Amino acid sequence: MDKAVSLPNQPEKSCTATLVESSSNPNGLELVSSYHTNRVGDPMDLVALAQQVQKGDEFVRANACNRLTVIAEQIRYLQEQARKVLEEAKRDADLHHAACNVVKKPGNMYYLYVRDSGQRYFSILSPKEWGSSHPHKFLGAYKLEYDMSWTPLEDVEKREAEISVMDKLLNSQTALPSSKGPNFDGLPN
Repeated sequence: MDKAVSLPNQPEKSCTATLVESSSNPNGLELVSSYHTNRVGDPMDLVALAQQVQKGDEFVRANACNRLTVIAEQIRYLQEQARKVLEEAKRDADLHHAACNVVKKPGNMYYLYVRDSGQRYFSILSPKEWGSSHPHKFLGAYKLEYDMSWTPLEDVEKREAEISVMDKLLNSQTALPSSKGPNFDGLPN
């Protein structure tokens, strides 16, 4: 049985409270006194029930909004990560198409220059090794990784530290106790 109730201090709002159907003899048994269960109660009890229903609706809405906000933040983070991956893939493809007269081998550093004609090329000689006689504009230094990606010189140390941590983790997997969660004990920060 539904009852529409106007809430005190909020006459423009009304809330519908659903009451449980009553039966004086459920399954043929009188469980409690029908006088006490079927008498008309205080009208404020119904208002309190409607307020409780409204409060529940507000909490459900707030909880859903909070959870959706977290999901929106995760989506923005993933979009940013996707953008970075695409930028790195474009940079790596561009670097693989730069002219080079040597066979590029993973693990080595290569130095990118540009000729006056606009041709970009890799050299194994750094600007220091060229000295004052280097003939073309230096664009940057890159390390060719074993996955055939390129790491800019300024990020090489950081990338090697990350790979070192992952290697330690992979090598210590046999020593880890069986557990549902990862165990990073003994690994440096």
